Amino acid sequence: MTTHRSTLGKLLTLLCVVLTGLVTAQTGIPRIVDPVTDLTNTLDKVQYTGLRKQIIRFEDSTSNQIVVLMVPTLDGQEIRDYGIKVLEQNKIGQQGKDNGILILIAKDDRKVAIEVGYGLEGVLTDAVSILIINDEIKPNFRNGKYYEGIAAAIDAIMLVTKGEYTASPKKKKKDSGWLGVLIIMAVILFSAFGMRRNKYGISSHGRNNIWWGGGGFGSGGGFGSFGGGGGGGSWSAGGGSFGGGGASGSW
Repeated sequence: MTTHRSTLGKLLTLLCVVLTGLVTAQTGIPRIVDPVTDLTNTLDKVQYTGLRKQIIRFEDSTSNQIVVLMVPTLDGQEIRDYGIKVLEQNKIGQQGKDNGILILIAKDDRKVAIEVGYGLEGVLTDAVSILIINDEIKPNFRNGKYYEGIAAAIDAIMLVTKGEYTASPKKKKKDSGWLGVLIIMAVILFSAFGMRRNKYGISSHGRNNIWWGGGGFGSGGGFGSFGGGGGGGSWSAGGGSFGGGGASGSW
């Protein structure tokens, strides 16, 4: 009797594994059972273990749950849409806290996305997510340094949740330089127009709005387009919810 029960238990376990594989094959959405899932065989054992320890330590100290998923290709799907499907199927994050974060990488498509749970959208905003992609992930991925890019992104996310992350000094300097040039050009143009206006005696009302009324610097689109409101120890997803927060990019 004991032998029969043992055999039956093994068969049921095997059936569950097979069914899980069939569901994954049919939907194209992998079942996440580990914080680092590399379906591209890019990461070696040491790199995988390092990232896993990094994530689990963060989760143990904050309860926030980060998942890294690397897939070869999305077969034409939009990466943000695919990311939402992964989140809906796997429920990353803790129920009630909705504090899950997905770093999704489509290696052959050269695309990456950061998806953020409801509970962290106020901290890990869309704008911050795209900064992390641009400053931490893209430079490394372009040089084939996938482990370094992922590790840097995880470090940045940890700092964001502590309120300590800022854009790189190089990025800030570049942005502030362009802003200064735009301001100087606007002042020169405005002054030149004012001189012409005075020369011909045109009324001062109405003309200034040509230069200033429309918000001439166009800061609204500064970060590019993005959607949304971006070893050791056991691990499991806890039932978190997502609303589309995050960002995506390509390298």
